[in-house]
Amino acid sequence: MTELIVIVIVIFILLSGIRIVTQYELGVIFRLGKYTGMRGPGIIYIIPFVERMVKVSLRIITMEIPSQRIMTKDNVSIDITAVAYYKIVTADKSVLVIENVHSAVNQISQTTVRNVIGQFSLDQLLSHTGDINTQIKNVIDKHTEAWGVKVTAVEIKDILLPDNMQRAMAKEAEAERERRAKIVAAEGEMQAATKLGEAADIITKHPVALQLRTLQTMVEISTEKTSTIIFPAQFMSTVQDAIKALSQESIKK
Repeated sequence: MTELIVIVIVIFILLSGIRIVTQYELGVIFRLGKYTGMRGPGIIYIIPFVERMVKVSLRIITMEIPSQRIMTKDNVSIDITAVAYYKIVTADKSVLVIENVHSAVNQISQTTVRNVIGQFSLDQLLSHTGDINTQIKNVIDKHTEAWGVKVTAVEIKDILLPDNMQRAMAKEAEAERERRAKIVAAEGEMQAATKLGEAADIITKHPVALQLRTLQTMVEISTEKTSTIIFPAQFMSTVQDAIKALSQESIKK
């Protein structure tokens, strides 16, 4: 009976050394505390009480960088929220070189975001967000390379401005829109004046054109339901000249 119990215990101990490593993981093996290599994925066996395995995930990890208040280059206080994407590319380094790689990446990301953002003014931050994201990513990646970590992307999620700064920017945008509207109106007046000048030059060379334009205006007025028609003074003088010409012809007859 005792032998049976011993056999069962031995079998249980031997079976306890079986490990399953999934496709997206690697196992870092230590034998009596000494690093011996990496194994996986699949079914692997470690010697019970002699070897120890630390699993390391190789998938991309999404890490939210907590909101922090940062002073820009032009002394504007803003709150920045960002997100970083990274993955472990060298499993043994992430275990041997640093104690907690995920916490370390989080801390270095917060520090880098604060340092890089502080080098830019608010206008640069709002207009060159893509370039700033790339610069933050490169700085973090430079620090984490020795840990076996590859940073794939860093994106600024939100920029929260103080209330007084939001009101000032709204007034600035409104003033800019008014300026553009005035410029467009002035350009329209200039173009209209230019065209009117060209039309006046043509009418001066061809006086009959003014009479035709006057008649066309009268036709347009007559289509409306109105009882008042205004005749231009020049048109009336033209009519009087025509009446005089007809009177002289009748006298001659």
